[in-house]
Amino acid sequence: MSMTTSESEQGPRGARVPRLIHNEATTEIPVHLLFRPAEAGPRRETREQPRVARRESVPPPVVVDPELVEREARVLPGAVGVLAGSGGVAGCVVAAWWAGVLPSLAGELAGLPAYAGAGLGAPQWAGLAASGAVALFGFGGLARGRTGSAWVLGLFGRYRGTVRRTGLMWVNPLLLRRRIDVRLRHWRSEPMPALDAHGLALRVDVLVLWRVRDTARAALGVEDHERYLHECVEAALARLPAGTETAREKLTRFVATDAAAAGLQVFSVQPVRTEYTPEVAAAIQRRRLAALEARDGD
Repeated sequence: MSMTTSESEQGPRGARVPRLIHNEATTEIPVHLLFRPAEAGPRRETREQPRVARRESVPPPVVVDPELVEREARVLPGAVGVLAGSGGVAGCVVAAWWAGVLPSLAGELAGLPAYAGAGLGAPQWAGLAASGAVALFGFGGLARGRTGSAWVLGLFGRYRGTVRRTGLMWVNPLLLRRRIDVRLRHWRSEPMPALDAHGLALRVDVLVLWRVRDTARAALGVEDHERYLHECVEAALARLPAGTETAREKLTRFVATDAAAAGLQVFSVQPVRTEYTPEVAAAIQRRRLAALEARDGD
């Protein structure tokens, strides 16, 4: 295949005609179309858009159940439970006195008059059962809230709300309670595998500052929110090169995006110790020694 290039010629009015390339299989091709100058805007001749550098894209957030959002649970002051439990105990004493099965000493302490009793009939059994249920329900629902922790309540696998109150309170004893730590926490990882900007193997220790923001998602959205956070950090280290100046900001952004689906708020993820693996470190050391020997030999 032969290819020729015609020299530029002057037009009839002195205009310069662009250089053309000829071959057997193609038509005339202007030379300037073979090169792409670095332009910010589109080319006037072809209207082609310039190529731009690819940016690191943050993975889309994980889709979670929109109904699984923390909401306040209905609880009562602890005094209500104490009064209900005390009333139930008093009802049991009266029912036992009515049936005639209350010990005389207990009757004297309660200030009840001597009574032979009507025996344990259906009314007496009903009074004892009802009073006992009220006592168990009143005292069994007492709970103490602590600063920095919350109760996640559920019934038959369904979320019933979160309690962040402190002090003595009464919670429905039929609800399943799960305590969640909502304090600001930090976690330092064991050496985790990573790569530097040149693809060399590293071992990185990471310090993560985080807390539970949505207790419903942290308790019910994942099996173990702490383990989920650890896996998010490990996945971010596998996607991003460590040991760079922007590693901290990128790691924080990636981990915070992934952990938000589990109701976790991540404030910072920073490498605190970075070192090469023993194999890579030995190879780098041998390379440096060889370079020093070559320089000394010269």
